Amino acid sequence: MMEAAHETFTPTGRHLRLDTFVRLRWLALTGQSAAVVGAQFGLGLNLPFGWCFLVIAASCWLNLALRIRFPASYRLSDDSAALLLAFDIVQLAGLLFLTGGLQNPFSLLFLAPVLISATALPPERTLALGLLAVGLATLLALVHRPLPWFADGRIELPFLYVSGVWTAILLGTAFTGVYAWRVAEETRQLARALAATELVLAREQHLSQLDGLAAAAAHELGTPLGTIMLVAKELDRQLGPTASPAVAEDLSLLRDQVDRCRGILSKLTSMGEETEEGETFLQTVTFGHLIEELVAPQRALGVAVEVSKQGEGPEPICRRNAGVMFGLANILDNAVDFAESRVLVEARWTAERVTLTIRDDGPGFPSEVLLRAGEPYVTTRSRDRSRNPDEAGGGLGLGLFIAKTLIERSGAQLLLSNITEAGAHGALVRVTWARHVFEREAIVPHRVAHNSLRPLTERDAAPI
Repeated sequence: MMEAAHETFTPTGRHLRLDTFVRLRWLALTGQSAAVVGAQFGLGLNLPFGWCFLVIAASCWLNLALRIRFPASYRLSDDSAALLLAFDIVQLAGLLFLTGGLQNPFSLLFLAPVLISATALPPERTLALGLLAVGLATLLALVHRPLPWFADGRIELPFLYVSGVWTAILLGTAFTGVYAWRVAEETRQLARALAATELVLAREQHLSQLDGLAAAAAHELGTPLGTIMLVAKELDRQLGPTASPAVAEDLSLLRDQVDRCRGILSKLTSMGEETEEGETFLQTVTFGHLIEELVAPQRALGVAVEVSKQGEGPEPICRRNAGVMFGLANILDNAVDFAESRVLVEARWTAERVTLTIRDDGPGFPSEVLLRAGEPYVTTRSRDRSRNPDEAGGGLGLGLFIAKTLIERSGAQLLLSNITEAGAHGALVRVTWARHVFEREAIVPHRVAHNSLRPLTERDAAPI
């Protein structure tokens, strides 16, 4: 299920809208125009004004062409986005060539297209754009027009300073690109993992809704089945011994099939009935029954699954929660998968706490996994160390994340560790609830049993 969920939420959704690029470029062009106009007329610097605005106009023409050709909601492919960012780098290099090269303080703007690429494009595209920016910066350090200055003076910055600016651009491109890509990638992974979690919860909710659909179907089908049974009995009574063997056989088959359908419907309707204690079947369960339901599917897999239950006072009860059941089943599946021969499930409860501990005698968790346990796309244990070496793939690392999310949503705390006892090894997962949290949704409404009704006396209060 984790693999299917991951395939549903592929990273293609990270493609940026063309409108985003167009708006960012208009912002950059506004800044470039203001800088050129301010330097030329505000500071009185002698700029190649016409050439500068010709370079700026090239970007304006491209923006207008993109706006006319494509709708605002159009999403760019990775290659198209990389080409547009490469154009921005070349356009900036053209402006810097006309205005002093790396001596121009605005040369650090080489970092902007690389930063945008790191947040939205694959690493190989970002690397290519970073190399383009560094290459053009190297060229500008050697070949450029003089830095514009006041008419009565001339400034010539030493090459050591220019080398420092080039080094700053190189290091800034590398650090900013890697950092921005890592942050953006973690955000994308978390978004996909949460989307996968929502998909799993939706599927579990659909399964739980089948109970209501089954009860509704049983209610609706009860009347026509009763009518069919009545008609079959009436035909059998009227035809009696005069019926041919074939007709008698068909009538008998019809009655048998109707009885079978009514038996199935009775099972469906019993799922919604209440027991004598007032608990609803498949909704409220004891802690022990919950554990047995988790363990039962694992007993035929070749690994001994032992259950130990012990506590103070009455056994806690809880409301059946599809998310918690899925999360606990995922953890138990993982323990059975990696165990060598034995898995121990321990249930403990007191007046304050309810604890479920799952131990196995497998290789345990690697230390680097324990540091990041519960994060999306962190595989708990490598597949080549599992009990089934023929199973392909090492998992996507979403199982534990989803299990932890679902379990902690119920108010529990989940702890992962390795067994440190002498002569023992394996992984240990402990889930702990405060008892009042564990039982908060299991309050069963008290009803007055029909067989317990007695005449009211004057001191009795009539039930409402």
